[in-house]
Amino acid sequence: MSIATVDFTPLADAGCPPPVLLTVEEAARCLRIGRTTCFALIRSGELESVTIGGLRRVPADAPAAYLARRRAEQRAA
Repeated sequence: MSIATVDFTPLADAGCPPPVLLTVEEAARCLRIGRTTCFALIRSGELESVTIGGLRRVPADAPAAYLARRRAEQRAA
């Protein structure tokens, strides 16, 4: 699964590699949820995040991992 739902074209045009960390807003867009819901998932531990200085960031692979876990849970139910 990829994070293709976030437009990183300006970064690619500048010759930058794909981001390793996403803002909470970018992660929310990947999951098609709101920012508040994304923060709730982070607070509950369902969505992985890290704090760097005073900034909260989500590893780029975390939204896909969260979705994979949710899908596996629903299949098992």
